[in-house]
Amino acid sequence: QVQLVESGGGLVQAGGSLRLSCAASGSIFSITAMGWYRQAPGKQRELVATITRGGSTNYADSVKGRFTISRDNAKNTVYLQMNSLKPEDTAVYYCNANVAVYTTPLTPRNYWGQGTQVTVSS
Repeated sequence: QVQLVESGGGLVQAGGSLRLSCAASGSIFSITAMGWYRQAPGKQRELVATITRGGSTNYADSVKGRFTISRDNAKNTVYLQMNSLKPEDTAVYYCNANVAVYTTPLTPRNYWGQGTQVTVSS
């Protein structure tokens, strides 16, 4: 019923920038929180940043001051601007959204995108 499609990953040198996008589509009634998570090889998936519908944000300490999360509620899209990238930022980045659909408007659930690879070379 809901699909999240990420784009914008790729290969970049250390110190460079990338912008990730994630568009939600389907029978969407409302979206509350949206966010980005990442998973590096051999490690658990970890939170990168989240944003509420009203624009309140939360960041992992490791990305504060370098990454910025934003969203366009009219487009059901969340963005992650990543600056001053480091090799340790290399991971698959996943979009997450808490979505209520029209058939169950009072029961939101979490949805995940398929992931986009970000590789930062030293």
